[in-house]
Amino acid sequence: MGRWKDGAQCAVMLTFDLDAETLWLAGSLENLNKPGMLSHGTYGARVGTPLILQLLRQNDIKATFFVPGWTVEQHPDIIEAIRDQGHELAHHGYLHERPTELTREQEAEVLVKGIEALRRITGEAPRGYRSPAWEFSANTLQLLKEHGFRYSSNLMSHFLPWQHPDTEIIELPVQWLLDDAPFFLFRSGPGSRPIQPAAVAYQAWTEEFRGIYHYGGLFNLTMHPQLIGRPGRVLMLQQVIDFIRSFPHVWFATGSEVAEYWAQHVRENPDEGRQGRIYDPVSSSRPLGR
Repeated sequence: MGRWKDGAQCAVMLTFDLDAETLWLAGSLENLNKPGMLSHGTYGARVGTPLILQLLRQNDIKATFFVPGWTVEQHPDIIEAIRDQGHELAHHGYLHERPTELTREQEAEVLVKGIEALRRITGEAPRGYRSPAWEFSANTLQLLKEHGFRYSSNLMSHFLPWQHPDTEIIELPVQWLLDDAPFFLFRSGPGSRPIQPAAVAYQAWTEEFRGIYHYGGLFNLTMHPQLIGRPGRVLMLQQVIDFIRSFPHVWFATGSEVAEYWAQHVRENPDEGRQGRIYDPVSSSRPLGR
């Protein structure tokens, strides 16, 4: 039997950072007079997200959307559609500010503004937090603790969750390999990444899923509606879902569901430890899929 809910071998999170225009504003409103640049983000909110919602509905999957507060305020109808379809809404800053570039007071202000923006839509404070660019300052964890967050999804030191010491906060680890930005984020000008075909991301993600499944881990896929929401990439994401579902005993879940399950799992299995014990596939009778 696997370590996950109902004996599942692997947990899968489909997560979407709905930055919209904030990705291009990057913590400042100076680029508001550049509609061409901002249109990348507008596409993500107005076109990419509805395509993703349709895909999730067709596959009966609940996802987690990490949304900056400014995006919530500028695109409330899209955020309400996400809420009404039963997906989780979680915190992603206010204007896509990097905490490492803020004072403690500024970071606290950004955190509260994002919380309140989401609360106006959902009626409650968000339980999950993902920092823009996954950056943590020296103050981030303490601020998350003070504001009652249940989980963070920012660090890369495992492919199993863990509980941060002296807190109730569960870390749901991420990895650049499982992010669409390294494959698809293109900016005009020097130093930009080349755009890669969707097939390259498909190969990388399915290879990594196979490995994480083998070791009984958490497959936490980070995507951005303005990138993955292009028509051909949406079809590729459907292929990824089909591939994952070809393996037995997989649990699709939101961030809150994984965090709550893991907290209970560690209480019942203290030998897993704070950083998690690697599941031994050799000693398990669980079939490892194709």
